Amino acid sequence: MKTAVFTDKGKVRTHNEDAASAILNRHGQILAVVADGMGGHLAGDVASRMTIEHFEKSWNEAEKMEHPEQAERWINDHIAEVNEELLTYANEHKECKGMGTTFVGAICTESFATIAHIGDSRCYLLNKAGFAQITDDHSLVNELVKSGQISKEDAKEHPRKNILLKALGTEQSVDADIKTVGLEVNDYLLLCSDGLSNKVQEHEMESILSSDQSLEEKAKELIRLANENGGDDNISVIIYKHVIGHESDGTC
Repeated sequence: MKTAVFTDKGKVRTHNEDAASAILNRHGQILAVVADGMGGHLAGDVASRMTIEHFEKSWNEAEKMEHPEQAERWINDHIAEVNEELLTYANEHKECKGMGTTFVGAICTESFATIAHIGDSRCYLLNKAGFAQITDDHSLVNELVKSGQISKEDAKEHPRKNILLKALGTEQSVDADIKTVGLEVNDYLLLCSDGLSNKVQEHEMESILSSDQSLEEKAKELIRLANENGGDDNISVIIYKHVIGHESDGTC
């Protein structure tokens, strides 16, 4: 298992409300998480950082994930815990009222990956069948795309593209979308915030992931391309490559 993790504030924003981490636990299993905070200066930072810190601590203490049902239950339970933590913190700190964060996380084991998401941070899978987005954005523009009112290309420039239908920490309860996919050697997972997916085309992502570059170089190239195409949002990228053994190829 190899990972590369990078986050960048982009070319326009003055600070970075994204947070990202890939944690290797005591059982040699990886949890990758991207959180894109919202709620204005400081509040978005708090929400994304609290989310990452919760999962880092919890994953280090987790039991080995032996089957998909166990992994799905674990990540769902901890999403509920983080949601409660964020709501409590916002209620106790008025400067953080209304804060929240997107979430995309992947539990990566020897044979499968369990992916959970809330909001519009995404997970893509590259394997022998091709390259595909395996999460479905919880956003207004995605609903417009699915209903045929606008095209997928139009969605990237839509004036209401930032309106989310779900986020972590904004409601008393939240339902994450959770799914499990099988993994084979040399499969890739790409987790990212919308600062990447709004600026880099899927065929460009696939080309970079399929290149002979190191994971670190691939992640840096994705961020470079997002910045070259405007960089008007924070950009976070985690690349996971399913290989034998445990090695980190980049850090956040």
